[in-house]
Order: sequence, then C-alpha cells, then structure tokens
Amino acid sequence: MLLPVSPALGVVLVVLLVLAAAIAAWARLGRSREILVAGVRATAQLAVVSLLIGWVAQRLGPLLGFLVLMFAAAAWTAGRRVTSNRTWWWAAVPIGAGALPAIGLLVVTGLVPVRGLALIPVAGILIGGALTATVLGGRRALDELATRYGEVEAGMALGLLDRDARLEIVRPATADALLPGLDQTRTVGLVTLAGAFVGMLLGGASPVEAGAVQLFVLVALMAVQVVAVAVVLELVARGRLHRERGRGACGGGCRGL
Repeated sequence: MLLPVSPALGVVLVVLLVLAAAIAAWARLGRSREILVAGVRATAQLAVVSLLIGWVAQRLGPLLGFLVLMFAAAAWTAGRRVTSNRTWWWAAVPIGAGALPAIGLLVVTGLVPVRGLALIPVAGILIGGALTATVLGGRRALDELATRYGEVEAGMALGLLDRDARLEIVRPATADALLPGLDQTRTVGLVTLAGAFVGMLLGGASPVEAGAVQLFVLVALMAVQVVAVAVVLELVARGRLHRERGRGACGGGCRGL
C-alpha cells in the first residue's frame, strides 16, 4: 500500500491544505476559502463513496444511479463555473457528448465490464476529463467574447453570421483548453507516472500491463476532451451558453452580440 491510513496521513493532509490556502491568501489569489471548502468537501465525499462503493458495485440499479449522479454533479459544477445564469445546464451537453460515447464503446466492446469496481473508476476519469475541458473551454470562450466584443460586431457588420463572427474570435482561445491533456500525454513516462500506471503496479500488474492501461486512459481522455471542447465552442458561438449583460467588458457577456 502506497499510503497507510493513519493519523500521520491526516496530519499531513491538513497541513498541506492549510498551507495551500495560506499561500493563496498571501499571493492574493482570492481562492483561499474555496481551497479549504474543496478540501473538506473532498474528504466528506470520498468518505461516503468509500463506504458505498462496495454495495454499489454488486448491484446494477445502484451502479447506474451512481453513474447518473456523477454526470449530474459534473454538469452542475462545470455549468456554474462557466456562467451564473440559467444557461449553465448546457454544460451537460459537451460533457455527455465527450464522455458517454467513450464509456458506451468500452462497455459494448467488453473492454470494461459492467461492474462497479471496473466501470466507476473509468467513467469517473472520462467524465472528469470532459468536465475540465468544458470549464476551461467555456470560460476561455466567454472571456474572449467579453474582451473582444468589438471585433465580433465588426465581423457581423462585414456580413458574417453571428455564429461565424463569434467563432473567428473564440476558436483559438477555446482550443487552449486542450493543452493540459496534450502536455500530460506528451510527457507521460518522462515527467510523471500517472495514476493509472501507478495504481496498476501497486495492484500487482506487470509494467507492460500498467503501461497499456495508462495509454488507454490518456488516449481516451484526449478523445473525450476534444469532443467536449468542440461542442462547448459551438454552444458559445450559437449563444446557447452565454453570460448576461451588465457584467464584464461587453456589458456582461455576450448574449446580445
């Protein structure tokens, strides 16, 4: 076992969390409270999941319900990160478009059995990757619209459709949401040994088996994130996902552009 569950582990976790919040406060990053809340929430949520996972893994109904809960939590989290208005629920579309076909393909081909201990971790990785890509892509796209709204209006004045004018502005910034996944894939084995690889080794798998699983995870994540970014880009370009006027550089958002 890599980390023994002991009082020492709890002390180290508390020290690291407090240190992160303190540094954020010292640097005036404005996220100190969020860091502490995130740490406490993660502790509570993992405690509950750890207690439930064994029960869920043995029953199809609870397993599917747990997967739906994972997806709903991801959509809520991503949507509220991107925008505070009622269009937040559109964030469920890129997450679903990216993660659900990949999960379905793995199940249909038999690569991942419909068992909790196999399906939940894989689904969590893919849904989490789609969540990250949606948040990064959506925020970058809407921030870019707010900053460069004049260029969007200029494009429309030249005869471009609303969607096309927005796409010209937001596409490069939105594509940057793919950089973390690309960098992780490029440097795996050179800079870091990712979680799936380490977990397989600790579970007794051979290095070759662990490497194959890690490669699968990274490639699947790239596919999921590309789909999520492409879909969130389209949603922003069509004005489905937007911010209201009254905030930001373009009077809030860019719904009316």
